[in-house]
Amino acid sequence: MAERRIIEVVGAIIKDGDRYLVGQRAANKAQGGLWEFMGGKIEPGETPEQALARECREKLALEIENEHIIDSVVHEYPEKTIRLTLIECTSKSGSAPKALEHQDIRWVTRAEMDTLDFAPADQDLIQKGFVTR
Repeated sequence: MAERRIIEVVGAIIKDGDRYLVGQRAANKAQGGLWEFMGGKIEPGETPEQALARECREKLALEIENEHIIDSVVHEYPEKTIRLTLIECTSKSGSAPKALEHQDIRWVTRAEMDTLDFAPADQDLIQKGFVTR
């Protein structure tokens, strides 16, 4: 069997106090209705940090700063394999997120995450302890 190409994606850990920004995927998208950390695919020639800044602007109208890579996980879905690089960052002063592509966005505590149905790769990151209580 041929080895699958790994799709490189980024995810943001955007924290405000003890709350994290998460989004619910649009119902008409793959994994519709599941929750996720903000992010998306890395375009050719982009660094993970550049990709995350672009994705936050496109999906949230949000400007971010203080980006640093925490870790990554590889997750095999039935139809694809992704490497999700997790980047911690903050929103720039005066920049507030807007749900441009998600059906809902919320600031939630780590405990509240346990009540939400996260996409499998994002759930991997939560289980690995990158999101703390």
